[in-house]
Amino acid sequence: MFFRDYKIDGLNPGVGKSIIDIHVHVAGLGYGDSGSFVNEQMRNNIRFPFYLWSMDVTEEELIEHGDRILFKKLSDKIARSETVKKAVILAMDGFVDHNGVLNKQETQIYVPNEYVAKESAQYENLLFGASINPNRKDALQRLREAKKKGALLVKWIPSIMNIDPASPKLIPFYQLMAELKIPLLTHTGMEKSFANARDELADPMRLKLPLEQGVTVIAAHIATTGKSEGEDNFTRILPMIKEYPNLYVDVSSLTQINKLNYLAQALEEEGISEKMIYGTDWPLQFFPLISPWYHINHISLKDAFHIGGIKNQWDRDVALKKAFGVPDEVFLRTEVLLKQH
Repeated sequence: MFFRDYKIDGLNPGVGKSIIDIHVHVAGLGYGDSGSFVNEQMRNNIRFPFYLWSMDVTEEELIEHGDRILFKKLSDKIARSETVKKAVILAMDGFVDHNGVLNKQETQIYVPNEYVAKESAQYENLLFGASINPNRKDALQRLREAKKKGALLVKWIPSIMNIDPASPKLIPFYQLMAELKIPLLTHTGMEKSFANARDELADPMRLKLPLEQGVTVIAAHIATTGKSEGEDNFTRILPMIKEYPNLYVDVSSLTQINKLNYLAQALEEEGISEKMIYGTDWPLQFFPLISPWYHINHISLKDAFHIGGIKNQWDRDVALKKAFGVPDEVFLRTEVLLKQH
């Protein structure tokens, strides 16, 4: 197998089957009483059939077995990985209006906490990541309930959930997060995976408020792509990583074709790799979105050939990031951070 027989440019991957992927998505169409849904706008979007394909599922399978089949498929794939032992499966709350009520028409994707908590608990290698829109009337109660059910973090995509992380109204929510020691994993940078998004809400500068309230924040994708106030989001977040000890970044999606060179650039920045956490942003792990051949200016041809031949998506992702020079500590940091919380 790859990790026993091959060393990337002479470097031993050195991690074995010990990695936790902190950034894995599921979705659903409501089959099997999952409570999940995708709104009409998103279902009619050109991305929708690609997402079904990338999750290795058909709508017929969802109808027959219920949305929960995605958890079984995920667990089986991770079990076959030689490097990744577990994954945090993320719920996804929706668009909440100014009255604190879920707006289903504006919610592009919804995956309830109760569903993810229940289904993840059926598998030893799947962990529960909650999602709570802090604009909900009962947001604090939902946060406490998620903690009781074993949530390891709270996930946001502010640009599609109508969340302004810099709003002072969220301070009580942040204070409770800090008290309960629940990290916030939040999308930063431009959002192109959905039919529409308010990218200004994913400006990394807006995360200063939760950081100052003592929340451990994990900025997904290191704010790669997009601009805020005329400045690259990636440039905006770099000094913040050094300023706030409770700010981390995940390396999910950084090998996608729309984010070329960002991973290499981040690794060159002093002190950034010490704050990196491993994630994939599964299911966005397919060609032509990702290929080792896009990165031959950073990895060797030998690496590209070997990585391209790895069948398991997680092992392929780990190998590609190792070829970039991502330190072993990055792959192991998820477990360390979650144990601290």
